[in-house]
Amino acid sequence: AQRLARIHGTEEDKVNCPFYFKIGACRHGDRCSRIHHRPAFSQTILIKNIYRHPVREAELKALATGQDTSLVGGGSASSVK
Repeated sequence: AQRLARIHGTEEDKVNCPFYFKIGACRHGDRCSRIHHRPAFSQTILIKNIYRHPVREAELKALATGQDTSLVGGGSASSVK
């Protein structure tokens, strides 16, 4: 039992995913061969779209006003010599 407690969440643990255990994400996702213990609740609040990308905002504004979006965000490729 002490060995299991010692290796839980480490690379030696062949049952539980150490990446998901440490950071809450795994590059394999649902295809991972190890178990992802998802908490029933979290102290973290997820607020979608709280931070907006400035270039994307400019593109959306240009689309709303009917402007050419190829000129937004640094110009078009044809303007480069």
